[in-house]
Amino acid sequence: MKRMRGTQSFLARLRRDTAGNTLALVAAAIIPLAGMIGGAVDMSRLYLVKTRLQQACDAGALAGRKVMGGGGWTAGTNNGSAEDTATKLFSVNFTDGAYGTGTLANKFEETDGTVTGTASVVVPMTLMRIFRMTERTVSVSCTAKMEIPNTDVMFVLDVTGSMDADNKIGGLKKAVKCFYEALLRVNTTAVCGNDPSATSSTTTAQIRLGFVPYSVNVNVGKLLPNTFLADSWTYQSRSYGWDGLTYDTNSSTSNWSYVSGSAATGNRYEGTCPSDTKSSSDVTGPTTTTTAPDGTITTSYTVTRTTTGMEYESSTSGGRNNRKYYCTATTYNNYKEKQVNSTVKTPHYAYTYAPRTLNVSALKAGDSSWNNSVPLDVGTAGATVNVSWSGCIEERHTFQNTDGTPGDEWSPVPAEALDMNIDLVPSALSAHNSFWGPLLPGATWARYDWGYSNCSKSGRTTNSVDTSCNASSSSASCPTAAKKLTTYDTPGPFESYVNSLSTGGNTYHDIGMLWGARLMSPTGIFADENAFTPAGRAIQRHLIFMTDGDTNTSNTDYSAYGIGYYSRLQAQGALSDTQMDNLTDARTAALCTAIKNMNITLWVISYGSGVGTATETRLENCASPGRYYKASDGDALISRFRQIASEISELRLIN
Repeated sequence: MKRMRGTQSFLARLRRDTAGNTLALVAAAIIPLAGMIGGAVDMSRLYLVKTRLQQACDAGALAGRKVMGGGGWTAGTNNGSAEDTATKLFSVNFTDGAYGTGTLANKFEETDGTVTGTASVVVPMTLMRIFRMTERTVSVSCTAKMEIPNTDVMFVLDVTGSMDADNKIGGLKKAVKCFYEALLRVNTTAVCGNDPSATSSTTTAQIRLGFVPYSVNVNVGKLLPNTFLADSWTYQSRSYGWDGLTYDTNSSTSNWSYVSGSAATGNRYEGTCPSDTKSSSDVTGPTTTTTAPDGTITTSYTVTRTTTGMEYESSTSGGRNNRKYYCTATTYNNYKEKQVNSTVKTPHYAYTYAPRTLNVSALKAGDSSWNNSVPLDVGTAGATVNVSWSGCIEERHTFQNTDGTPGDEWSPVPAEALDMNIDLVPSALSAHNSFWGPLLPGATWARYDWGYSNCSKSGRTTNSVDTSCNASSSSASCPTAAKKLTTYDTPGPFESYVNSLSTGGNTYHDIGMLWGARLMSPTGIFADENAFTPAGRAIQRHLIFMTDGDTNTSNTDYSAYGIGYYSRLQAQGALSDTQMDNLTDARTAALCTAIKNMNITLWVISYGSGVGTATETRLENCASPGRYYKASDGDALISRFRQIASEISELRLIN
């Protein structure tokens, strides 16, 4: 009984002892608590390691893709290769043993311009080891590519005669093709180095490329709708016709014929004849003048004479050694005779060289279609001939200098200079003529002997000189037709156009810049095509301006402002070549500012060694900040174009 009571007493005390309960509960909970705490600690470590590993993978992929630029992937561990760069940057961001990790592995590869990386690392467990979980492997992947935004690129390319030197035009063509490879990741026939393998573009962005080759002029007319060109235009031309002068072509006089009276033949006398007593002639009939439809003038009149007294006629007789002289006397008694004189005068037809307004509306074939020639009466002897049109244009109304220093009037641009208004759409409601006209060398002549052979200073020539003053024989260079912004998913059409570029003529930078801006402006003559993509998305815009030399103009060139020395559209007086150079430089600088103000990135490249120091300064000022480049030769030009393509692209992570 005592034992039973003792046991019950112990249990009762234990029940009442709360300290004992706590100890038991803690003992029972320690294992699950260890699992929870250990899991949290080790999971935090795993999360930290995975985050850092992902960041290192991303950094490596981005670095590898950036090293590729517009070229191809270079594998291996050599310094400077794309794979080596990716691996090294990964290692900088995640070193061996970081955060107590174990075995580390990474790998970077490239496919069609996309760099893919994978990485893994072993993470030893801490508290989770009590559950026999000794380590975990963390794995990540990453992908980087040049993801191009919707982009318009307009090439304004100097194709003047100097581009023939050292085959610079060949270097330009190759550089433009390499730009295409770098931007669209599509292979062309050009060998650019690390060429892509794709034969067509897979980008989902809208990428459009346009071209404005320029020299003296730009060939843009056939890109425009018919309504943008005037129906008539004034040219330094010629006309053929009667100039008001005549010259004798035939004069005739009939023989004297008997009218009335009598005459008696007298005797023959030897010796010297006495004096003649014949009377003088008088015009007794009226003068008549007739003019034929062709302008031929015929004048006729009658002459009558009356003779009285004696008339003597000399004669000889006898043989060679027995010659005698005698006179025969004839007595006239109011003897009347007459003859008719007639003179034919032919009009003097000639060419007159002067400004002339010609109807050019026949070039318009409807909408944006054009004919290649227009019939005009400017041929030989005024014949109507088909004057060809290649597509170059004469500019609309501009500001006319009056003080002889035309280079100081373009900052700001005069309001009267409608030609410098990039976005102005031609309209009959404009204050001045806002239309353009076709540039027609076959209908344009010089008026004076100024740099042209056989041109009469009087303004007239005979019909034997009919083409020597024609602008076709002067510098009326019309380059390859410009191209509007177009998508080129495959390289064939793109390369075909680039290969067609030809050279010739002097250097007028302003006309190239002006039309490069017009063809890509989102608010101008092609706003409906350029403002947004078909899906209504925004577009990034880039204009690439490349030239190989200084401004080089001539006042005898047939440019977009006529023949400078004669037309005088840009100045009241005749400008010298130096004055025209200064004018062109000032206008170009104004256009550079206007283009940058349109939110267009302006890239400028100076190509070769023909650019002077002053021009280099102007070109650098023209470019957007940090966007001016020099290229001494073709290889350097390729490098510059590929660099620009790489900078136009946006480097993005896609995973």
